Amino acid sequence: QVHVRESGGGLVQAGGSLRLSCAASGHVFSSMNIGWFRQAPGKEREFVSAINWSGNGEYYADFVKGRATISRDNNRHTVYLQMTSLEPEDTAIYYCAVDDSGTFYPTISNEYDYWGQGTQVTVSS
Repeated sequence: QVHVRESGGGLVQAGGSLRLSCAASGHVFSSMNIGWFRQAPGKEREFVSAINWSGNGEYYADFVKGRATISRDNNRHTVYLQMTSLEPEDTAIYYCAVDDSGTFYPTISNEYDYWGQGTQVTVSS
């Protein structure tokens, strides 16, 4: 069983920045592909960003390209999502997900095996 925990959400003004963290345990972290998704009220969950097990593959949704950077620290069993120039439209619950099953399809939520409880990000105008 893999345990996933997000942190770093909060209230920020438009134009501000946040760094979300995703800590995962219970399996070999360095073999895990990690993704971030978000869900705003009344909307479906959508892909935000992902990083593969080796760290040399980074993936971003078009709406965060240039505003987000994903990275991982295998020693700390943690993946980070740094977001800048936040907009009210970024307000959502952000979820971290783990895929440890082999071939990686970073943008497809059903391909992930384990999910965290989410962390709320609220951007005020």
